[in-house]
Amino acid sequence: MKRHTATLMIVEDDLALQRQLRWSFDSYELVFAENRGDAIATLRRHEPQVVVLDLGLPPEQDGVEEGMRALSEILRLAPETKVIVATGNGEDDNALRAIALGAYDFYPKPIDTAVLGLIIARAFHIADLESQNRALRHSTGGPLEGLIAASDVMLKVCRLVEKVAPTNATTLLLGETGSGKEVLARALHNLSARRDGRFVAINCAAIPENLLESELFGYEKGAFTGANRQSPGKIELAQGGTLFLDEIGDMPASLQAKMLRFLQERVVERVGGREEIPVDVRVICATHRDLTARIAEGEFREDLFYRVAEISITIPPLRERDGDVVVLAKAFFEKAAATNGITLRGLAPEAIVAIERYSWPGNVRELEHRINRAVIMADGKFVTAADLGLNTTSESDTPLRLNLRQVRDEAERGALERALRMAEGNVSKASRLLGVSRPALYDMMRKHSMQPSQV
Repeated sequence: MKRHTATLMIVEDDLALQRQLRWSFDSYELVFAENRGDAIATLRRHEPQVVVLDLGLPPEQDGVEEGMRALSEILRLAPETKVIVATGNGEDDNALRAIALGAYDFYPKPIDTAVLGLIIARAFHIADLESQNRALRHSTGGPLEGLIAASDVMLKVCRLVEKVAPTNATTLLLGETGSGKEVLARALHNLSARRDGRFVAINCAAIPENLLESELFGYEKGAFTGANRQSPGKIELAQGGTLFLDEIGDMPASLQAKMLRFLQERVVERVGGREEIPVDVRVICATHRDLTARIAEGEFREDLFYRVAEISITIPPLRERDGDVVVLAKAFFEKAAATNGITLRGLAPEAIVAIERYSWPGNVRELEHRINRAVIMADGKFVTAADLGLNTTSESDTPLRLNLRQVRDEAERGALERALRMAEGNVSKASRLLGVSRPALYDMMRKHSMQPSQV
């Protein structure tokens, strides 16, 4: 069984149950506590990422107040800790109360160690992602400063940026509106040898066609009505630094030939001028357009495309960045609350679920705007899905609690099917692959009405 270095704390006064949990989760670094005082002392000493907490702690085994106090103290001392609480059957109100206090999840007694194991593994995964992103946010002068990424696809993009940034290659960033193209452009600049030079950005789609040429290339005095002085363009202003051409796919055809000449010769001519001015500048371009289609339609020059796309980096939309949306939402919440001086407890559990379900057509930009507005408009202690303007129900309108249980069951069934396939139906081998006992595996198979021959 794979050994985890992460620490799991179990707060449970039933010694027999402690032994069962010790055996079931011995792949983690386990620490135990039997009461609230022990739990706080153990928390301070070992700093576990995940805590499994029985709400029925002494001296009130038949009540939950001592457990609730322990939950509140744990989260006050270590707010990033993922606390999973145990509740008795039919104690949904206590579970929801614990979630409202900040618990990560809950599970009902009697314990199903297979299901609890899935919840614990997921809690460690989320804790690790959040830890990585806190380090990114709190780092100073990092090459990808301002970028929050936890998903594998975005981490690959970050590695590509780190590789390309030290070069002078003209780079094309491709991605939907709001996906973070300018953030990555600034990261390319900050990691390059030009970091002490200027980063000059211009949006080719935001400036009228008759003004864009003079904005980019500058103009001489008297070049047109109102040109009462000489003015350098954005390209010249980026001398020694980086020029970022956002939405280059919308550059007018009349300017594309002049831009191509600049990229080939690295000289500019101001509007109304005849002097060639050499410019040393790194060029980064971005667009949400399909440039191949634009070329086929005759709207974009093919030779210019090859000039701007020496290196192409595709930025996936937020809906394809598994794990990023919640981490980003929490980061934006912290930023918005601090900026506006508003004290809130956090994002409500149903708000997090709504955030995960929404497709985010406006990507990261839309997420940040919704979080900012919700922080300002929230009436309660937590930001709700209603504050975010998001629907709290799934397409099937299944209650949240049942949806979460369904997700766990589906994950368990999928793991069981894969293990049995890999073991070719051998139950002993499959149990070793899953890290559970044969009786536990048979229990799982009965739960899902499965036989080894069915997989």
